[in-house]
Amino acid sequence: MPGSRNFLTWNAAMSRMKRLMIALGFLLPAIVCVVLLRIWPAGLALHDSLIAPGDDSYSLENFNYVFTDPDFLNSLKVTLVYSLIVNPLQIGIALALALLMNTLVPLIGFWRTLVLLPVAIPQSVSAVVWGVALRPDGLINSVLVVLGLEPQRFLTSADQALGSIILIVSWIGVGYWMTFILAGLQDIPKSLYEAVTIDGANGWQRFRFVTLPQLHRPLTFVLVANTVANFLVFAPVQILTAGGPEGSTNLIMNEIYTKAFVISDPESAAAATVVLVAAVLLVVVIQFRLMSRAEDR
Repeated sequence: MPGSRNFLTWNAAMSRMKRLMIALGFLLPAIVCVVLLRIWPAGLALHDSLIAPGDDSYSLENFNYVFTDPDFLNSLKVTLVYSLIVNPLQIGIALALALLMNTLVPLIGFWRTLVLLPVAIPQSVSAVVWGVALRPDGLINSVLVVLGLEPQRFLTSADQALGSIILIVSWIGVGYWMTFILAGLQDIPKSLYEAVTIDGANGWQRFRFVTLPQLHRPLTFVLVANTVANFLVFAPVQILTAGGPEGSTNLIMNEIYTKAFVISDPESAAAATVVLVAAVLLVVVIQFRLMSRAEDR
């Protein structure tokens, strides 16, 4: 009957509305956090970057300034070198550790906990501990002296400081990225390995033709998230070197902090922030494109 059909339609619509309201209730805290902590600050940074100093008019003067500022250009170069080294290094070590932790190693739970332990320690605390260990009279130099080697200026040499930051950041992050790759490894059906083993595949062939293709999604996530995280590294640099010596560790986040809070130039800091966000988005898009093409092959 028409009345019954209308009632059922209305009842179904109300049911859908109720489910939608419940879903929005669960999502609302996350949406508020994204708006207040991500979208609003990004919009504010874009607005401030377009305000000319001493004037309320919009212009590109701040961008013209930062792209002629030697300190900012140096921070871009240092960040590029840092990213080209630290991203493949961390992912490669994380993948190797995940493969190792996915085997029947004795006391596997202990080893997994040991690898994950640095993740539970805040970056600032890790930076302080490593700073003590890497001091000229610290533990690592003491070990080098015992071994008959010359002590090194890990954090005070322009040739070694960036490498030391890469070491510290990798020590913190490798275990974290390993967990995602390990979860992906454990989701690979054992039947795939059994099938290729019956066909005579060796260990390298199983890794190349089964493991890597099956890890495409976890590796894509790790690659993108790791790239973004390393672009935003700040605490170890600020605590240990403050961008020195001679600007060798002046990553872009440290340069933004310096402009905003040390030399009190918020407009230039906002412009540098917009450049950083644009660079991150560009790198992420390129990574997604490259990984998508690899998956289609």
